[in-house]
Amino acid sequence: MSEDDAVEVESPGEPDATADADASETADTADTAEEAGTDGTDAEPALADRVAEHDEALAEEVADLESELEERREEVDELTSKLARVRADFSNYKQRAKRKREEIRERASESLVERIAPVRNDLVRALDQEDGSDIRPGVESTLEKFDEVLDEEGVEPIEPEPGEEVDPARHQVMLRVDSDQPDGTVHEVYEPGYEMGDRVISEAQVTVSNGGE
Repeated sequence: MSEDDAVEVESPGEPDATADADASETADTADTAEEAGTDGTDAEPALADRVAEHDEALAEEVADLESELEERREEVDELTSKLARVRADFSNYKQRAKRKREEIRERASESLVERIAPVRNDLVRALDQEDGSDIRPGVESTLEKFDEVLDEEGVEPIEPEPGEEVDPARHQVMLRVDSDQPDGTVHEVYEPGYEMGDRVISEAQVTVSNGGE
């Protein structure tokens, strides 16, 4: 063997630099391919899946909202129907109450007329007596009957006594006169008034004292 041939023979124990370079390049290629597979081709299906899941969740949420809206519409329709019935019932109640008040008023008027009619008849009989006859007892009796009717209806006459303080709510001052009554008090009742319960039907017409003659 020549000296040149001996130089070209490779030692079995030394690594092959070319092989190592090829192996490194292959590994880099594999890593690149793996990275490409993770971030590239496979990323698109993963993103599509997430979008699909989001769309599905959104669709379910929309469906739930539509269902809730439909329930609210049904509740509104039901409440509207109830309100219409309540209004109709209230309108009917007012009409019935009005008719009942009218009936009570009519019956009360009839009852009052029935009790006043005999009083009028007594007055007519008193006036039918011959001239010169004393009708005072008959008139007094008729007045008693009339007062009984008023008392049954809760009507009381307003007839303040002389010297009583003037009540503007119950007394109507006709004029001021000189009298021995204290100044500003009732001197005389010109015409009695009437009250029913706490309500003044008509004021008593009175004269008021100036406090001295």
